[in-house]
Amino acid sequence: MVFNMYIPTRILFGPGRLRELGAQEMPGEKAMIVISNGKSAREHGYLGRTEEQLRLAGVKTVVFDEVEPNPSKETVMAGAAFARKHHVDFIVALGGGSCMDAAKVMAVMAKNEGDCWDYMSRGTGKRQPIRRRPLPTIAIPTTAGTGSEVDSWGVVSNDETHEKMGFGAIDEMFPLLAIVDPELVRTVSPLFTAFQGFDALFHSVEGYISRLANSMSDMYALTAIENVARNLPEAVRDGNNLQAREKTAFASTLSGVVMNISSCTSQHSLEHAMSAYHRELPHGAGLIMISKAYFTYFIEKHGCDERFARMAQAMGMEGAKDPKDFLTALVRLQEECGVADLKMSDYGIHADEFGIMEEKARATMAGLFRCDRSVLGREDCIAIYEKSYL
Repeated sequence: MVFNMYIPTRILFGPGRLRELGAQEMPGEKAMIVISNGKSAREHGYLGRTEEQLRLAGVKTVVFDEVEPNPSKETVMAGAAFARKHHVDFIVALGGGSCMDAAKVMAVMAKNEGDCWDYMSRGTGKRQPIRRRPLPTIAIPTTAGTGSEVDSWGVVSNDETHEKMGFGAIDEMFPLLAIVDPELVRTVSPLFTAFQGFDALFHSVEGYISRLANSMSDMYALTAIENVARNLPEAVRDGNNLQAREKTAFASTLSGVVMNISSCTSQHSLEHAMSAYHRELPHGAGLIMISKAYFTYFIEKHGCDERFARMAQAMGMEGAKDPKDFLTALVRLQEECGVADLKMSDYGIHADEFGIMEEKARATMAGLFRCDRSVLGREDCIAIYEKSYL
């Protein structure tokens, strides 16, 4: 019953809630809208609708449209420079986790000197404190996966050092407002719906088995796990099923809350090392690839048998009592979503990279290893990669 909880983001959740953006109190008169370097925000009208709502609120806008998947520090710094050039008062992130993460880091760097890697606390970061308050942000997710709309982190990649790390985690990085409108998620492809849904699932699964889990985080995590497991297959099959989209978006936001009250575990460290070297690897896909081997390791250690059984129950196996039932439920869900056969080799990862990826995972995100209930050593990590390879 010991936990810390501070989530100051105002959340407007539900279909059609984007139409209420213009009625909200704004933190300034000029905004930078951050979108991806793809076409979806414009083609599906999300950008135009957001611009119109901001216009109704009396806000002028400029658009930064260069965010790539697994955003790089160069992109983040370019966005910060763009924000300064246009003298914006706040930033609106319109997109998936990459856009929201990048926007939050841009908000910091628009007000602070130097490079964002100066403020990274691990790896080759220079561990400097963030001295100036970042620009306010508003988050409007168009995917259901990361929960970044309700957390204070921004994940950034450094292509020179092959590092992918969380940035910030200061109170001022929480978005002021999150509009979670499931209507904006309906155009996501079936494959990426699955990738993003499993990202949300694993945020809560990891948070539930973490050493930092507590009664408050458990409540959110189990609800999120149930909503993903029982609705993601339908969202994959029929993207226009608004009820399924609504439930998976709900689970994503809840899982973002879980990360604030509990913590992810080393599964995220291991995956970030993979996509730091292979930028084309979607984060959710990487998590799926290693998930069976990863959770098998902890189940065999019997550190929290009852928790794995309880998650299996939430995923639809009401009579589950054995921790291995969780693996059965997990594989079944992956099969229903068409992603059970993903392997690391599918994305050009080579076996001779396992050692360096393990070293990078530990150097950049060692804190998550400390959240594991059993010690995961170097050879254990390499074995997980090996079992997930072919």
